[in-house]
Amino acid sequence: MAAVKAVPQLRTPGVIARELGQPLHRVLYILRTRPYIAPSARAGRLRLFDLDAVAMIRQALNGVDARRGTDHA
Repeated sequence: MAAVKAVPQLRTPGVIARELGQPLHRVLYILRTRPYIAPSARAGRLRLFDLDAVAMIRQALNGVDARRGTDHA
């Protein structure tokens, strides 16, 4: 019997923005300015990100908010 691999849960930037409760432009800004947050896969033109990338995006957004002294959550 072959081992069954779990299907990765990949998300588009729009789905990430909805999950984090943030406007899409903020998530896109983080992705544009943090080259270390790379897509895990692509589907045509869509960039797909895994849960580790979502955590890095959340952390980057929290860092931006902390530096500005605001809370967008």
